[in-house]
Amino acid sequence: MSAPVTIKDVQVILTQPSNSRLAIVKVITSEDGLYGLGCATFTQRIFAVATAIERHLKPFLIGRDVDRIEEIWNMSMVHGYWRNGPVLNNAISGVDQALWDIKGKRANMPVYQLLGGKSREAAHVYVHADGRTKEEVLDNVQKYIDQKYRYIRVQMGGYGGKDSPMVKPKNAPEGAYFDPRDYARRMLDMIAYVRENVGESIELLHDIHERLQPIHAVQFAKDVEQYKLFFLEDSLAPEDIHWFKVMRQQCATPIAMGELFNNPHEWQMLIQERLIDYIRMHISQMGGITPARNVSIFANMYGVRTAWHGPGDTSPVGHAANLHLDVWHPNFGIQEWYRPTELEYEMFPGLPTIEDGYLYANDNPGLGIDIDEDLAARYPCEDIIEQWTQTRLPDGSPTRP
Repeated sequence: MSAPVTIKDVQVILTQPSNSRLAIVKVITSEDGLYGLGCATFTQRIFAVATAIERHLKPFLIGRDVDRIEEIWNMSMVHGYWRNGPVLNNAISGVDQALWDIKGKRANMPVYQLLGGKSREAAHVYVHADGRTKEEVLDNVQKYIDQKYRYIRVQMGGYGGKDSPMVKPKNAPEGAYFDPRDYARRMLDMIAYVRENVGESIELLHDIHERLQPIHAVQFAKDVEQYKLFFLEDSLAPEDIHWFKVMRQQCATPIAMGELFNNPHEWQMLIQERLIDYIRMHISQMGGITPARNVSIFANMYGVRTAWHGPGDTSPVGHAANLHLDVWHPNFGIQEWYRPTELEYEMFPGLPTIEDGYLYANDNPGLGIDIDEDLAARYPCEDIIEQWTQTRLPDGSPTRP
């Protein structure tokens, strides 16, 4: 019996080809030339994730059998004793995705084949249309329609509608201010305007981004029901998930939830009680492909579909992982897509491609994506103090972003 292939080294590649700081994990094996890539991107705490990998996971992983993905994931999760936090989960995800990439390369199969094979040839995506006014939002929606996108998320003035006029108290501190009540009124008017102009054949989505108090989120979900959204996204904060019972009783607006989830207790109840229609975790935030596969199977039992989080602060490697899950599992719903730059396509050969609103995976072994490390090194991560997450209500009170 041949000796197992083991983990020889674990490296973290930090790069910033666009606005978001990205963390890519490279697991190097004892077999010459064999390595895997995974996404560990938690852009707001990117250096904490890198330290967790380099100082804690790497020493723990050296010498372990690359084939034992389940064992490595479970032991990595409990090895730190405290668990289910965003820094550790992202660090574990980078390794987990890289091990799936390696397993696919060893089997000479794409990861979706290892999961059970394709249920579809490509994944429908939705894209993000914003604007300062409802007219500008409609213009941007029309541009996407012209590019053959059929699922479009409509926002105005950014999350929370930051362009709202408001009166602040004297000596109010700096911050990303928004007025929740004015946001709700203006967004309903914008959605009505866009729906009236594009008709019902274009699927519209909207993201509250947990910006409303629970009772006002329920009211919004009721008020927007008439415009037949494909789904209403993140209408409540993770701390308020029991309010979904109230929302479900009040209206038939389809609900999507999950990008901030870390802990299985946050999603299990929502799925089991059929309180949401789409589960949309950030794959690296929940720990990688291994838990995402398990959630997909669990959600399918209750008719809940997937809509994995796919913004610019998911790395191209993470988007490739999303897509392998998308084309495999039968309960796929929709995939968020951030439209990579030409630089990202150059830096990450094998990055999935879009055509007629569908995202296509290539047939290369593993995740089918690589990284040009020399090019990535030319775009180092900046030291940034995030501004958009310093959110405040009109009176200056800190609130959730």
